[in-house]
Amino acid sequence: MRRNSKQERERELADRARLTRAWRAWHFEQLEEALVGLHGGVLERLMAQLKELRTARELVNFISAQDWSVVDDDTRAIVLHQINRAITVLRERQGLPPIDDALPGEPLTAFQIIRGIITQVSHTVGRPAGASGKQWSNENVKRSDDACEEDRP
Repeated sequence: MRRNSKQERERELADRARLTRAWRAWHFEQLEEALVGLHGGVLERLMAQLKELRTARELVNFISAQDWSVVDDDTRAIVLHQINRAITVLRERQGLPPIDDALPGEPLTAFQIIRGIITQVSHTVGRPAGASGKQWSNENVKRSDDACEEDRP
């Protein structure tokens, strides 16, 4: 009986690995399609920005300078996935928890600000960021810059 449970665990691990590979391949295909799509130029600039990610403030400023009202929902989802992935990798490289969303009353993290910008239809200054209704500004990024300092190696 012990043998079956070992075989079951191995089968489960193999299934998880297969599903993870398929999930990653699907995300890669989605990104490739978006890069050659209508908003490919914005995505190319974003991917370059993420590759050289140094500060959260730079990323928030780049995102806020784009007109997300003309970008379709699928492309926005791809963008958010890529941003989340880049921020998570950067945080882990710096020995920080991969995800550290702000608690109520704390300044929003860069990802929370970016998600609010990308998912809002209105693009006026001082717009609400996400469901919390908090306002975004460069001052809000201060906490997020802790994870993306320029002077860090």
